[in-house]
Amino acid sequence: MSLRTSFTGTGIAIVTPFNTDGTIDWASYKRLIQFWIEGKVEYLVVLGTTGESATVHGAEKQEVFSFVKNEVAGRVPIVAGIGGNDTNEVVRQFREFDLTGYDAILSVSPYYNKPNQEGIFQHYRALDAATPLPIIMYNVPGRTGMSVSAETTLRIANECPNIFATKEASGNFDLINQLIKNKPEHFMVISGDDPITLQMIAGGAEGLISVVANAYPKEYSDMVRLCLAGKFAEAEKLHSKYLDIIASMFAEGSPSGVKAYLSEMGLCQNTFRLPVWKVSERHLAKIQELMKTV
Repeated sequence: MSLRTSFTGTGIAIVTPFNTDGTIDWASYKRLIQFWIEGKVEYLVVLGTTGESATVHGAEKQEVFSFVKNEVAGRVPIVAGIGGNDTNEVVRQFREFDLTGYDAILSVSPYYNKPNQEGIFQHYRALDAATPLPIIMYNVPGRTGMSVSAETTLRIANECPNIFATKEASGNFDLINQLIKNKPEHFMVISGDDPITLQMIAGGAEGLISVVANAYPKEYSDMVRLCLAGKFAEAEKLHSKYLDIIASMFAEGSPSGVKAYLSEMGLCQNTFRLPVWKVSERHLAKIQELMKTV
């Protein structure tokens, strides 16, 4: 199966369920994986931002990668989240993690350091040279503090053969349009922003890595498939139906919002690792009301 076939459609940036003592809730993890696959999403992204990857390290991270691989058992493609703001450390992790059974790596652009565009390019060039798997780069300036420009992404797309896609979550349509217009044929633009996915696909993006689909996998992947088929009038109905829910999932931070939904659905506990914390009681009441509408 080609990379384009595997990663066109809806991927989920999956949550990591925790017990109240902070340990990983493996029983809920198993239940969630089955729920997502039954929801007909195209692929799963393990230990991205939504998976609270910043607080899962070392041997425990390997344990998560191995557990998800074994539970998925080849039913859908899987992507390992391995990124950071120390290029040499990311390269080391590429070498040391056992990624048997994985199809790609998602690697966020360097955060906190605020490198210039040349630094971002050199970071990804180093990852390209060291990677054991194809890479999806990830531009999310709201979290990293530094946007990857269209020019830099296009340079990476043309000069780094192992980087085949970008998860684009800048919300900057000028940047997005320049990427889609000028990218090489093999390179994919994937939405990383649930609320504007319909518009991005209309402009030429090839799918979504979603937060919302953690809770509504079937509905949101149906919406994406309708968009990809050019059935935008039908897709718009689903898009509009979930707009308020999407907004509520991010209003007090993510994954705080989406885990509130999953907890209300009985799929996992509403627990996190600090500094992430649950939504307020007031916002939870709003979420409970919104859930009744769908």
